[in-house]
Amino acid sequence: MLLRWFWRIVILLLVFFLVPYSWTLIFALVTAMLLDGLVSSISDTFKLKKRLWSVLIAFLVYVGGLLGLAFIVISVLTKQIINLSQKTPGLVREIYSSVILPFIREWEKYSQSLPSEVIRSVEDALERGITSLERFTQNLVESTVQLVTVVPGFLIDFLIYLIALFLILLEFPLIKLKVRAFLKESTYQKMSLVFRDLSKAGVGFLKAQVFLSLITFTMAYTGLWLLDVPYTLLLSILIVFVDILPILGTGSVLVPWAVVALFQGNQQLGIGLLIMFVVITIIRRIVEPKVYSANMGLTPLAALISLYLGFKILGFIGLFLGPALVIVYETLKKAGVIKLNIRI
Repeated sequence: MLLRWFWRIVILLLVFFLVPYSWTLIFALVTAMLLDGLVSSISDTFKLKKRLWSVLIAFLVYVGGLLGLAFIVISVLTKQIINLSQKTPGLVREIYSSVILPFIREWEKYSQSLPSEVIRSVEDALERGITSLERFTQNLVESTVQLVTVVPGFLIDFLIYLIALFLILLEFPLIKLKVRAFLKESTYQKMSLVFRDLSKAGVGFLKAQVFLSLITFTMAYTGLWLLDVPYTLLLSILIVFVDILPILGTGSVLVPWAVVALFQGNQQLGIGLLIMFVVITIIRRIVEPKVYSANMGLTPLAALISLYLGFKILGFIGLFLGPALVIVYETLKKAGVIKLNIRI
């Protein structure tokens, strides 16, 4: 008995030790679990006896979709980024001449009637702001350089991920049989139920996030197009990316941009951007709980509470862990692992 527990502890420690070095393989395993249904569907549709051919077709469809999407996004974004970078110096000079310089002149006019302590505190605040901006720019450049150095390692990991994905898909039925051999039938049935519900919820979460991002992208692209803003696609993707991060949100892009536009005397653009911010925020907050509940099997109230409490307690990660914990609890309760019969 002691020897059995000893080996269990050793295996558990070994798993904890290897997990940080195995994220590529773990991601390949999760992807294989999601693609296994497609493999089975292809095999049934085309009456393929050998699993190799159905796995090969599913693998090529998956990789082709990834590469096609990456090519389209990168090619379009690269053109707009190069075009924008060529015009950036002119945009900076325009902002300086239309916003910063008039502000400095107004400050010089009003500062003559202010006490010296107020002037000194305002100048100190401006100096701190400039220093923070310089530090931010320096960190941004350093991060960009580090990102470039990471690319070769990423390509190697991506290649290993693809190879591991193909091999796991090929041997997935055998892997399931080996896992089942280590478990009791009752344990296997409970784990199958938990895994099935969690897989369904995980796919549902991704579908919900993609759907919400498409809504944000559509509203941002339409709004920018109506406002006749250049680089519509690039800016819409930036707004979607920032909107996914609740610490920032769309306001971190649209509100400062609107303020600069108003300072430049472009009231139409400034007010339009503010209206866009309000509309995107309201619609996303209304639709978000309903979309999560429809795709993850939670009621709208449970989805809203788990999202809110998760974000308040754990920040950005809590948006994922909050609903996940509720789903795990409901799944374990359904499987009979958790039994609560409390009455007051």
